[in-house]
Amino acid sequence: MIDAILPTYNRADLAFERGEGAWAIAEDGTRYLDLGAGIAVNALGHANPALVAALTDQASRIWHVSNIYRIPQQERLAEMLVEATFADTVFFTNSGTEAAELAIKMVRKYWDAAGEPERIEILTFEGAFHGRSTGAIAAAGSEKMVKGYGPLMPGFRQLPWGDIAALKAAIGPQTAAVMLEPVQGEGGIRVMPDADLREIRALCDSTGALLVLDEVQSGMGRTGRLFAHEWAGIAPDIMMVAKGIGGGFPLGAVLATEKAALPMTAGSHGSTYGGNPLACAVGTAVMGIVAEPEFLAEVGRKGALLRQRLEGLVAAHPAVFEAVRGQGLMLGLRCRVAPTDLVKAGYDQHLLTVAAADNTLRLLPPLTITEDEIAEAVARLDRAATAVEAALPTESHA
Repeated sequence: MIDAILPTYNRADLAFERGEGAWAIAEDGTRYLDLGAGIAVNALGHANPALVAALTDQASRIWHVSNIYRIPQQERLAEMLVEATFADTVFFTNSGTEAAELAIKMVRKYWDAAGEPERIEILTFEGAFHGRSTGAIAAAGSEKMVKGYGPLMPGFRQLPWGDIAALKAAIGPQTAAVMLEPVQGEGGIRVMPDADLREIRALCDSTGALLVLDEVQSGMGRTGRLFAHEWAGIAPDIMMVAKGIGGGFPLGAVLATEKAALPMTAGSHGSTYGGNPLACAVGTAVMGIVAEPEFLAEVGRKGALLRQRLEGLVAAHPAVFEAVRGQGLMLGLRCRVAPTDLVKAGYDQHLLTVAAADNTLRLLPPLTITEDEIAEAVARLDRAATAVEAALPTESHA
């Protein structure tokens, strides 16, 4: 008989009743060091006092009103995002998937308003993950995402990851946009080189195509900059944001230039819950912390420290690990074994990690993780790797 909860997840037999910073505490009181952070969502850790205060204060005032009225909390957060980024305007959603849907609509609306409604093709990259709606899975195009859900939304073409020559051959007057993640999360913590991002921006400029960046996982300070594309010194036309922006409260956003967003007039899009007072009160508190240069510098410093420790771990377990990937506190261990084996071994060490594609183990700790917690996390990873190593055939140890 089917479960009361639709069984679309292979859930671990773990349930957490509370959290403190980088620690998730199970029902039996066991403390787990959390290197997943709800898949890059709990950017400021569990039960962060500033976020608790912001949510509690707002909850005692007003929870929800429709977007047919002004929402001052939303206006404040939008102003903070515009001030800190390339964007001229922001639309708030509840999730990254909803942000992806609006980004796609915005691209199509832009070209329709420009008198080229047939210009709908969006170029994306293999390994991408933009959400699980029908539009988002069509954009990603992987068999795992799309099998059984046809017919798919037309207008997407997937290119090999990082293949700039293929992009040059594909992009042209018919291209509506190029859409990509500066650092692929689900795809295996694969970083698009800065030089490639600059070349992609130049190709978009030369053809008129819009550049759409998905920073749902890589944004909000995760790489040591507020958004990962800043390392390359470029700016997109449209950007999707979610996960860390709400610090655990459901919140997403689409940021855009005035040029890209101008055709999105009254009635062209909407959301019942998007940008409600509760979500935006928390998002404002997150931005007030994460956007500070000192905070971002600390993320970079701690990311470098964690990476250094992980490089040592790779050297110590060559039968288990191949390489370290990523940027800041968005890191991955490419494995020679199934990453799910390491996830399970981590549970035995009271450590939480997340598997990804391309045989990669994702490490996405809260940005507030301490040096001592980094040392403890690597020690637990070391013990998990030792356990996995011990179970390998003898020749694998050579």
